[in-house]
Amino acid sequence: MNSSILLAAGADVDIYIEGLFSYKLFGHTFWITTTHVCVLIVMLIMLGFAFAANRAMKHASEVPTGFQNVVELVVEKLDGMVRGVMGKKGNNFVNYVGTVFIFILLSNISGLFGLRPPTADYGVTLPLALMTFCIIHFVQFKYNKPKEIWKDMCSPLPPWLPIWFPINLISEVAVPISLSLRLFANVLSGTIIMALVYALLAKFAYFWPGVLHAYFDVFSGCIQTYVFCMLTMTYISNQMGEEE
Repeated sequence: MNSSILLAAGADVDIYIEGLFSYKLFGHTFWITTTHVCVLIVMLIMLGFAFAANRAMKHASEVPTGFQNVVELVVEKLDGMVRGVMGKKGNNFVNYVGTVFIFILLSNISGLFGLRPPTADYGVTLPLALMTFCIIHFVQFKYNKPKEIWKDMCSPLPPWLPIWFPINLISEVAVPISLSLRLFANVLSGTIIMALVYALLAKFAYFWPGVLHAYFDVFSGCIQTYVFCMLTMTYISNQMGEEE
């Protein structure tokens, strides 16, 4: 294929966050973008599922059927995942991890339905990572005494020299950055590749890229969701210490 044709087709690729409309508030201009709309759609789907699940469980039968089966399967799998990593202490974090898991998963696979995945926007992945970061350190101060925290920050070797503190501080700050960038970069790369495929192959792309969607949207999306939640649970568990 002629390189000029490739470049011309590639020029039509739309991988950017689009501003849909703007409004002014307190003298500042704010934009509603495609990311906001996609996040709203994902949230509405989650709320709809939550209301439907609540209604189904209120009228639950002893032998589950239909939608009740789906609800119980989702809850059972999420509970098993959290308790398998965090033990009994993970009971307090099932709701948080489960909600984040479902949100990220729906966001990652939204490309299947023609949406731009919200997780391809760093403005979405960074707040998710910052929430996890705050929970990690809340748990750290809840389960550890200040003296123990100071010793840990001045490790790895006794006599716990303060010279190690800046290095350990950098590693702590790197946690939300690495969590957010890993998710953002993997989802964005898949979004760019799929946009290039559709742009370069034009109408012919609609006949065969289902395999690519299965990988970039479904397989990779599920893997990145699991990795984010697994790291979240691991970081929190490390601050809780050994289970009694």
